[in-house]
Amino acid sequence: MFSKFFIDRPIFATVLSLFLVLAGLAAMRVLPISRYPEISPPVVSVSAIYPGASAEVLETTVAAPIEQAINGVEKMLYMSSTSSGDGAVSISITFDVGTDLDIAAVNVNNRVNQILNKLPQEVQRQGVTVAKSSASFMTVAAFYAPDDRYDALYISNYVTQNVLDAIKRVPGTTNVQIFGAKDYAMRIWLRPDRMAAMGITVGDISSAVTEQNAQYAAGKIGAPPGNTEELTLTVTAKGRLLEPEQFANIIVRTAANGAVVRLKDVARVELGSKDYNFYGRINGHPTVPVGVFLQTGANALETREALEKTLVELKAKFPEGLTYSTPYDTTPFVTESIYEVLKTLAEAMVLVFIVVYLFLQSWRATIIPTLAVPVSLIGTMAGLHLLGYSINTLTLFGMVLAIGIVVDDAIVVLENVERLMHEEGMSPREASIEAMREVTGPVIAIVLVLCAAFIPVAFLGGLAGELYRQFSVTITIAVVLSGIVALTLTPALCAVLLKPGAERKNAFFSWFNRSFDKITHRYTRGVAFFLKRGFMGVLLFVCMAGLTGLLFKIVPGGLVPDEDQGYFIAAAILPEGSALGRTDAVVKQIEDAVSGNKNIDSTFSLVGLNFLGGGGLKSSAATMFFPLIPWAERDQSAKQLVGEFYGKTGGIKEGLPLAFTPPAIQGLGQTGGFEFYLQNKGDGGVRRLAQILPLLLEEANKQPELQGVQTLWQANSPQLFVTVDTEKARSMGIAVADIYNTLAATLGSYYVNDFNKSGRIYQVLMQAEGQYRSKPDDIGNLYVRSNTGKMIQIRSVAEVKFSAGPDSVQHFNALPSIQILGDPKPGFSSGQAIAAMERAAAKVLPSDMGYDWGGTAYQEKRSSGSSGLAIGAGFVMIFLILAAQYEKWTLPLSVLLALPFGIFGALVAVYLRNYNNDVYFQIGLVTLLGLSAKNAILIVEFAMMKVHDGLSPVAAALEAARLRFRPILMTSLAFILGVVPLAFSSGAGAAARQSIGTGVLGGMLAATFLAVFLVPLFFKLVNDWHFRSNPEDYASLDKPAHGEGAQHV
Repeated sequence: MFSKFFIDRPIFATVLSLFLVLAGLAAMRVLPISRYPEISPPVVSVSAIYPGASAEVLETTVAAPIEQAINGVEKMLYMSSTSSGDGAVSISITFDVGTDLDIAAVNVNNRVNQILNKLPQEVQRQGVTVAKSSASFMTVAAFYAPDDRYDALYISNYVTQNVLDAIKRVPGTTNVQIFGAKDYAMRIWLRPDRMAAMGITVGDISSAVTEQNAQYAAGKIGAPPGNTEELTLTVTAKGRLLEPEQFANIIVRTAANGAVVRLKDVARVELGSKDYNFYGRINGHPTVPVGVFLQTGANALETREALEKTLVELKAKFPEGLTYSTPYDTTPFVTESIYEVLKTLAEAMVLVFIVVYLFLQSWRATIIPTLAVPVSLIGTMAGLHLLGYSINTLTLFGMVLAIGIVVDDAIVVLENVERLMHEEGMSPREASIEAMREVTGPVIAIVLVLCAAFIPVAFLGGLAGELYRQFSVTITIAVVLSGIVALTLTPALCAVLLKPGAERKNAFFSWFNRSFDKITHRYTRGVAFFLKRGFMGVLLFVCMAGLTGLLFKIVPGGLVPDEDQGYFIAAAILPEGSALGRTDAVVKQIEDAVSGNKNIDSTFSLVGLNFLGGGGLKSSAATMFFPLIPWAERDQSAKQLVGEFYGKTGGIKEGLPLAFTPPAIQGLGQTGGFEFYLQNKGDGGVRRLAQILPLLLEEANKQPELQGVQTLWQANSPQLFVTVDTEKARSMGIAVADIYNTLAATLGSYYVNDFNKSGRIYQVLMQAEGQYRSKPDDIGNLYVRSNTGKMIQIRSVAEVKFSAGPDSVQHFNALPSIQILGDPKPGFSSGQAIAAMERAAAKVLPSDMGYDWGGTAYQEKRSSGSSGLAIGAGFVMIFLILAAQYEKWTLPLSVLLALPFGIFGALVAVYLRNYNNDVYFQIGLVTLLGLSAKNAILIVEFAMMKVHDGLSPVAAALEAARLRFRPILMTSLAFILGVVPLAFSSGAGAAARQSIGTGVLGGMLAATFLAVFLVPLFFKLVNDWHFRSNPEDYASLDKPAHGEGAQHV
């Protein structure tokens, strides 16, 4: 016999367990730690710049061709793009979870390269960038001077030259970028009046700069062939210009009489900034924010530590008065929530220990199952490492739930050894051998059944599948290891440690044993009650099954619960076309209104960053982050602070202040709530959508489940429309291209070429001085040169009119679309909100319009059927394994019929606590399948043995119930108390722990205190489907719990 080998060799069994522990400890040192596994979908971003172009021009000439090329790239889920009025296009392609981001980026790049030649010339000159975009923002480091001695231009370039490269080299970081980077640029500020007076055009200046600011390779003197010189000399010449004075002296034109027009005669040259459309501020000081993203599969905590170390080293070399802080940091939440789960783990172990001691009443006996827990759990770490998993909240949840299961196997063995020692008077060694003969079957059955419940779940796809997989694989490893421990270490320890009569004798334990005997007696009578009245038992079961189905419909669905992550996000939206200064004034009002709250640690504002609208720069938008003080020191949650934010900023009329909590899973959208995309599948583009939009928003906000349904997109941004009379222009000898080039170079930032500074390449940009482009009339005042050399004002061939149009155009899956954000009302789940939004859309939208979902809502809709699939697969696998083990098709039904009790109890518990049927709850349900089956197996296995011994099915069921009640109650109570700390936890990440804990707690209570009464009946009905039974079957009813005179166990 397998276990006898280890009973005879206890040291061998101990060494085997020590190997498991050592392997686990070694793995723990190298396992990455993160909040979630890799579940945020990988994203590749494509960006292009067309200076001076409007949103609608960008949409048709840049965004549309690129999107058509990319659409349908391998493993793509969806694609969104924003063409904004500042000339920038950003396209985000979201891929399925688990896609290799490097391969995805290469595939996208290949497709973009195929259509590069179809894009406008200026876009090709500026370049199209394809980059891996990480959704897992780790930290924002803000560099500033507390006394404001340095301006943002100096700080930005100091950081670019001295800090950025060092941060990029920190292992674990992937994408490091400065928000609104103010790179140096050689600015040529044109004076159109002087240019007109001297007959100089934009083209003349551009040609002169291109020609005189260039690098030339002149060759060598004395180089072979045909040379016999002993010396070879490289010829160098003056290359790119370096200083503003050198640019100012560029010769634009020379006359026949020797007169020279230099650049400084028609323009002012300075070393300025490439962009002037962004302000960063931390606690009121101008700042340069640097965003650091986390690499896929990197250890968040180690990367953050390495980053901090690098920043501290760099700070030692900062110029005096420059410092940094990290106003946005996701790692404290990871640390806190992991710490909280570990605390729960410790609490669960203590509670399990107390239950075991209470039932076994002997320190020697209690040590045996207690040792099984660390061996199995620490050994599990080695399994996680081999499979490439990380330590995250899900794998740790698996560990917490595994405690109860792991203890179970050891208790089943130990309880049987103790019973044989007392009832049969055997020695510990004999009792161990005999007990293993009886329980090896049930232990293997329990391990196989638990694995059967969890393994199918590991094959589900998508985001929910990834969440399930982490959890199910952890528990499966722990269960397999606990089975090995129960068959090797536990019997060996029983034979060595147990002594007859070693239990403690005192008044409390005597009272407990007497009480337990009475409870067992009453329980056995309860079982007999249902065995005699089988029809009533079946009726009760059918009613419960019906209620379970009803509760499944009533309990709202969701993806994952919203968490308090230690910060919240706010945005300020001003009327389209508002200048950056106006936006900044509104942001200062918001900062003043909110910053008085002691729960807010700091205020961090990014003026000009349109975070909610896709992350582009926009003068009428701003984004703010409000990091909060640690959880333990706060008296308000992030959600309460968001509510208070609206109250405090309600008086601000110049703009619209908004506040959001961050999304539950980083990388699924920018805010909590849902992302809905209204799409136009016909003609008319976004302007047609703009007509339907108010109707849809009105209908959506009428729905009782929804609140705050709104869009940040604005249809009527003030614009100027220039109409050129082509016929007239041609007759006057003006090339139409010259008119548009003049507009681009005076009103926009026209990119001429590059120059070098501090070993880096920067751009040379041309634009008119501010006073020449401040009013609409200034467009007509510009001059172009005809082919006769005459300077003609643009107003003579062009008309300027006021018009309105969108300042940004969005596409979703290559269709014109408008993004709509919204939240479920308190008391409603995200699943109900999605259904309500779809209802509103079906009522309002015409046939040529459709909609789509992004972010969390997309994943939730995609994973909505997976829980039913997981539970169904669990049922089937459990049935097949039990059928194989019992060699009967009918007998497993008596175990399977116990499973709905756990589901019923779980649903009742979450319904009473107003929780959702989310991924965590569904994970709990899968666990309950295995545990409900485990209790039933203990009864059915023993009943089978008694039938083989010659008892009738009824008598066998009754005897099995009497004998197994104590171990069932002991293991179940150990498990129930193990999850109590989860169900009632607080602090960081509490919502997830409460969701999983509540479901499992409720389900286990039902499976323990309801199912144990009906499983003997199911066993009897499967063996003999008649509801009748004989009086002699109940002869054993008056036996004490465990043989005559048994004190306990």
